[in-house]
Amino acid sequence: WDRCQMLSVKGINTTVGQEQQASMQEKRVLEDLEMPLARREMESLFQEQPEIGNQYLEDTLLRSYLKTHLPPKVLEEVHQDLERFGNRLLTKIQPLSWECELNPPVFRQYDAWGRRVDHIHTCSAWRRMKEISAEEGLIAEAYERRYSNWSRLYQAVKLYLFSSSSGGFSCPLAMTDGAAKVIESLGIPGSLKNAFDRLTSRDPEKFWTSGQWMTERRGGSDVANGTETVARKQPDGTYRLYGFKWFTSAADSDVTLTLARIVDAEGQCTQGSRGLSLFFLRVRDEEGKLNSIQVQRLKDKLGTRQMATAELWLQGARAELISAEGRGVAAISNMLNITRIHNVIGAVASMRRMISLSRDYARKRVAFGKLLKDHPLHVQTIARMEVQVRGAFLLLMEIVRLLGLAETNLASEQDQLLLRLLIPVAKLYTGKQASAVAVEAMESFGGQGYMEDTGLPVILRDTLVLSIWEGTTNILSLDVLRSLTKSQGQVMAAFLSSVQKKLELASGTEELSLGVQRAREAIGSLRQFMAATGSEQALTMELAARDFSYSLARIYTGRAKTGITEPWNGALLMEHAAQPDASATDACAALRWCDQELCPVAVQSGRGSYRGGAALQDSALVFGNS
Repeated sequence: WDRCQMLSVKGINTTVGQEQQASMQEKRVLEDLEMPLARREMESLFQEQPEIGNQYLEDTLLRSYLKTHLPPKVLEEVHQDLERFGNRLLTKIQPLSWECELNPPVFRQYDAWGRRVDHIHTCSAWRRMKEISAEEGLIAEAYERRYSNWSRLYQAVKLYLFSSSSGGFSCPLAMTDGAAKVIESLGIPGSLKNAFDRLTSRDPEKFWTSGQWMTERRGGSDVANGTETVARKQPDGTYRLYGFKWFTSAADSDVTLTLARIVDAEGQCTQGSRGLSLFFLRVRDEEGKLNSIQVQRLKDKLGTRQMATAELWLQGARAELISAEGRGVAAISNMLNITRIHNVIGAVASMRRMISLSRDYARKRVAFGKLLKDHPLHVQTIARMEVQVRGAFLLLMEIVRLLGLAETNLASEQDQLLLRLLIPVAKLYTGKQASAVAVEAMESFGGQGYMEDTGLPVILRDTLVLSIWEGTTNILSLDVLRSLTKSQGQVMAAFLSSVQKKLELASGTEELSLGVQRAREAIGSLRQFMAATGSEQALTMELAARDFSYSLARIYTGRAKTGITEPWNGALLMEHAAQPDASATDACAALRWCDQELCPVAVQSGRGSYRGGAALQDSALVFGNS
């Protein structure tokens, strides 16, 4: 084989058998070429690269949802803009995303003369993402309310399309949106009017991004006990902040909201959540100098490397108190709701991107004599992921629809209660879905899925943080329980009422009798669990919190009606499949959703997972306690 191979390098065409007649220089070249085929420069891997097109036009579920729900005039305008935006994402924005990954931020603490500068350098592509975010109105759209209650949903759709091509810039946008929401909820005080206008601006020259500085050295979600930063009031009414922020995402932002404890005249601070107040501060002054802030270092993260995440010392940073004293946690809750919704957007977007690439690869890659798309097991695997992303997408749309109603004073009391419950449920559930789908989808590319230069590992790494950001799965499961307690069960009543209405719509269709029966069985199991644990101690509900939250996510995503004749169909998925122009694919996705256990909390409860010393058994398994 070697002696018969034709070799062609730099214009030299010869065979190994002609070696004796070659010049000495040619001989050296030929000797270099006598190597295994895999090392030859002229050879390449015979696999076509998976590609995406206009992600708006290719997303049939998205377009079908908008057609079903938006008023015709709104749909016409939105469709034109989203098609244009999809082309811009493909041709202009996606290349910038890869640049952001290849050129992560760099921290320079001192200049050449030893002066401390604490400069975080970001690449031009990252800065261009900020300009594009303003031009596209990715924050402005929600606050201009051109389309009344549909404005928030439209903004979410643009963010969904932008997310996987944003080069990580979705994170500062989440905090910017959250900061704008907090300021709006405060009535846009005069002192914050300029900030609000900039946070919601379409002008790249004026647009600001915001941070959200909450995490300190004692760690994450326990801000009530972990916040050490103190605020000292100044004669002019402003405050100076002193403390250490352990984890600050998008540290290059223009402004931030942060929590601190106000020091009284005796130098004392109130501990716990009642001692926390909310502050607004500019990160830099008009000359670009840091506001009495020192950057200790940038975090070395598994993913989201495109974004500067830093440890910061506040050494008298000038700030403005924007909440009532001791009401910081309540004031910042609006920001947390918005950033959690953005987390859901990122989760759904990452799943959609991985499945889109997997689908295109299946159309191109030949293995064992036929395309991957012709291997039933391979297609089944992608189909199962598709069902997950469809359910997650419709849950996202339901939340932003409810938020749009609330923001325009059109939400009923039940809508508001549902929104309170569904935000943590959706965030925790889609975060776990996204990680599972990303790992599964990597397998569909074989070894290429593990190669850095394909960009696929970037998607995986950036997805894994979504179950951690804005509250881990367990933290949010406990928040779900708090929503039940604080509302005295009203959120659960609203949830069950909403589900029941959907089932009543489906009960009139004979072909759906088995589906309605199974849905009612799941609801019945959930009711029985709640009744049985109503008198139990708090530990029982804490142990059940995660399974309980999963049950809510699966039941809500899986209840609704359909006009298709399959025996059991899933929820919001069913509602979508019930539309007159719904496709067989919509019905199939709804059906597949319910292949999983809809009420895992009832199953685990029946097995005694939350009773009879279960917590002690868990401890023994983990820590070896006797």
